[in-house]
Amino acid sequence: MIRRVLSVLVALGALVAALVILPAATAQAAACATAWSSSSVYTGGQSASYNGRNYTAKWWTRNETPGSSDVWADQGACGDGGEEPGENDGFVVSEAQFNQMFPNRNAFYTYQGLTDALGAYPAFANTGSDELKKREAAAFLANVSHETGGLVYIKEINEANYPHYCDAGRPYGCPAGQAAYYGRGPIQLSWNFNYKAAGDALGIDLLNNPYLVEQNSSIAWKTALWYWNTQTGPGTITGHNAIVNGPGFGETIRSINGTLECDGGNPAQVQSRVNKFTQFTQFLGTTTGPNLSC
Repeated sequence: MIRRVLSVLVALGALVAALVILPAATAQAAACATAWSSSSVYTGGQSASYNGRNYTAKWWTRNETPGSSDVWADQGACGDGGEEPGENDGFVVSEAQFNQMFPNRNAFYTYQGLTDALGAYPAFANTGSDELKKREAAAFLANVSHETGGLVYIKEINEANYPHYCDAGRPYGCPAGQAAYYGRGPIQLSWNFNYKAAGDALGIDLLNNPYLVEQNSSIAWKTALWYWNTQTGPGTITGHNAIVNGPGFGETIRSINGTLECDGGNPAQVQSRVNKFTQFTQFLGTTTGPNLSC
């Protein structure tokens, strides 16, 4: 009998030990609500997501930014919640490659900020073959490198230009001030109408607070991805479509700077972008595709 009791106790002890060492289930963040919009009206109990977190309105509100107004109750992080810090969610450029591509970059432009921003435009560098995915990443990063001197500059150097980027004729004007909409971030977002459009698309009030683009790495990268994936600029096609649908790298240059560089506007600048694109495609082990110049 004693032997049997001891056997039972030993078995129970082993079971307890096994239970103790079982890993805890990974907590999953809630799904993100519809992105907050500065132009939308929210009534008490309605939810919106902003910068990767869900918020619930306590009462009627409009144009009060979640996280900076007591109108909103913070409900916590949202998204898949399954990534460990440093994971890149399948991005074709590793952190080590990113660091080698931008050896002198400003500490503001973090790899984590870039990968955190990818969820805003999941088709980016994630369309077609691996060759095409890497080509698009190289094209985007080559243009970004050119715009920022290798991810060195966060905002436009020439401060004399700052007051020029307010189109006061827009119905929403320039609430942050006439000189507040200068170039910022990886693609140097500028003009009040671009800050409003980008902010509306991303659920971030950039019209009233354009400074977020130089203060938050993920927001800065999101604005660059917004432009790349949705805006034709002075061209006729987005940077994303220029790569994945065939027109080629030259059309990505046109979508960013148009005839200021293309069609003989500044061939040296065009060649600088092409050289960086060629370098990055070689670095990532892919091809450039056709039509490098514009």
